[in-house]
This record gives sequence, structure tokens and C-alpha cells, in this order.
Amino acid sequence: MAETSSLIKLSPLLLPQNKDKTVYDGFITAQEKDFRIRIVLPSDHQLKHARLQCCWQLKQILHGYQHIIKQRLQHSSDLLGFMLELKAVLELALKNKQELHAAPPPQYYTQLIKEIECLGWDKLVSIDTEFSTLKLKAEDTSGREHLITVKLKAKHPAEPPDFSADFPIPLVIGWTCQSSLIHIHSQFLAALESLKEFWDVMDEFDEKTWVLEPEKPTRSATMRRIAIGNNVSINIEVDPKHPKMLPECCLLGADHVVTPLRNKLNANIHLWNPECSVLQNMKDILEIEFPTAASHEKANFSMECGICYSYRLDSATPDQVCNDPRCGQPFHQACLYEWLRGLPSSRQSFNTIFGECPYCRKPITVKMTMKKP
Repeated sequence: MAETSSLIKLSPLLLPQNKDKTVYDGFITAQEKDFRIRIVLPSDHQLKHARLQCCWQLKQILHGYQHIIKQRLQHSSDLLGFMLELKAVLELALKNKQELHAAPPPQYYTQLIKEIECLGWDKLVSIDTEFSTLKLKAEDTSGREHLITVKLKAKHPAEPPDFSADFPIPLVIGWTCQSSLIHIHSQFLAALESLKEFWDVMDEFDEKTWVLEPEKPTRSATMRRIAIGNNVSINIEVDPKHPKMLPECCLLGADHVVTPLRNKLNANIHLWNPECSVLQNMKDILEIEFPTAASHEKANFSMECGICYSYRLDSATPDQVCNDPRCGQPFHQACLYEWLRGLPSSRQSFNTIFGECPYCRKPITVKMTMKKP
């Protein structure tokens, strides 16, 4: 009875719901705010097996404190002791939440406006309502526009901001207590120039070849899948740090077409000339002219997958082709893999399946590989 009386004094809005006092329902009060709570105890009243149910507001506030509450349930001797602990945790969580959302001092806004004026308002793309996240723009010497997102620590100005940009390598920006937006922007410009050659290489591929994948390349994308001929393509992976070097290449298509190209690639590697563009080097080594998206051969690359009857599947295009020249039916790798896996006549070895082409019944093999994120 003494415990119940003390519990009522501590939380007058939390009351037992049955005679055994194993279910308590009501509210817990902290900082003059009431939060709905329900506590279900086992028949032996052991707190370590109790279930705590909270309203969504209380769950949000206590997010990140679950391990402390679980620990208190394990070690509290009775419900009164646990409620005292819970109330203390809730008070702390509410205090931290208020500090987190407290507005920075007026000097912060004054200094930020001054820095934007020094940098130039034309370089500011956007700023959030809390004046903590900015998007700045800059052009490299080739005229390409780039964006950098700067997340300032308004509550702790001495801490370095968080930076993010559409880069193929991690963006590193130096920061000191004396740094300003001008310092950030100038370092961003220097980082852009260090990647100029890489973006020149990728832009030439995008402008002068037919890029099958990615459909809408980002500035961070280092791979291009480029059309060569009838359902034959090449994956080219460019090293951002050494863009003029021979890229990593993988030919895709029917063996009778791919094998001669692969032989040329291996035999002519010595012809690579760092003074020429990567595209020109690829043309010289493979001894081909790459078609463009506007060329008359477009129909040859838009053939649908022979299984799902679509061209794009989760941004992927058909990259598996029947090796029989009389068939040459293209398939999405994932479609063909699932198709063959469902046939009793197919044979699987690790992640490779050996079976028959769904169209001509000639032998066909598909290896399911994990794509890079």
C-alpha cells in the first residue's frame, strides 16, 4: 500500500487497471507536459519482464534512450523506483531536445549574412529556414556548374561543417575556427579543377557515343556502358584520379562478336597514347567507330528483352545475348538468370547457370553478378 501511495504522489495520472495491479495506464508528467504510458507487469511483478507502451510523442522523445530504459527495468527493485528513473530520463531527454532546437544567437545570423555578401549572393543557390544548410554553386574552367551542400553547426560554430557534393571521390574541405564560406568555396573550386580531366573524359563519352547506362549520368558516376554494334556494348570504368590512363573495360554481347573485339583490345593495348583522348584511344585500339544515339543504328540497341519484353528494367538494359548468330536474342541478365533457374533442365554452379536459350534452344550461360552501388 505504501508503494502504491508513493506512486500515486509521483504520477497521479498513472493508475492500476486491475486488482492484481499488473497493468498501469495513464500519463507520466515532465516539464508540465503529460505523455500517455502503459505498463504491463507479469504475475510475479518482476520489472525485468515488464512491457512498456508509449504514445508516439513519448517514443520520439525517448528515441536513443531505449538502452537506458531497458537497463533501468532490469535493475529497479520496484515500480516506484523505475518511475523515478523514467521521469529523470524523460526530463533529460526533453532538456536535450530543447537545446537541440534552440535558435542560435543573433550574432550567428549576422556573421552568416556578412559571409554570404562577401562571397556573393549569386553563388548561393538555396538556404533552409533554419539558416544552417546552404547550397553553393561554382563553375569549373570548362563551364560546368557544380553544387556543394554545407551544413553548418549553428550551436557549435567551432566544429567543422558537413560537406557533400556530386563527386566521384570523397570531397575533403579543410576547416579552422577562422574559416568562412569564401574559404569553403575556394577549396571547392580547387577540388573541381583537380577533377576537370575526369569530367572532360566522361563528357566526351556522353556527347560522342551512345551511352546505354547510366540513363542519366551524375557527376559522381565513373562507369559508362557504351553501344558498339548490334546488342554489343562495352562497360568502361574510368579512374577519377588517373582519367587519361587505360580504363577498366568489359565487353558485353554474343561471344562470336565479343571475342574478336576482346582480342583486339588485348593485342593493341601498347598503342595507348596518353596525349590522345580516352575515346580516341578506345577507337584506335578496338579499330571501330562508336555509333551515336542519333545514328541510324538506333533500332539495333532498343531491342526488348526476350523474357520481360521491356528495354529498361530497374535502369538496366538487355546485356545478355544468345551466342547463336542466327538468334542473337538479347535478355536482361536478371531475367535470364531467373528464367533458367526455374527450368529443371538447367544446371547451376555457384552463381552461374547453364541452360538453353528460351528462343532457339541453343546452350546459353548466365552469371549473376552484384553491381556496384
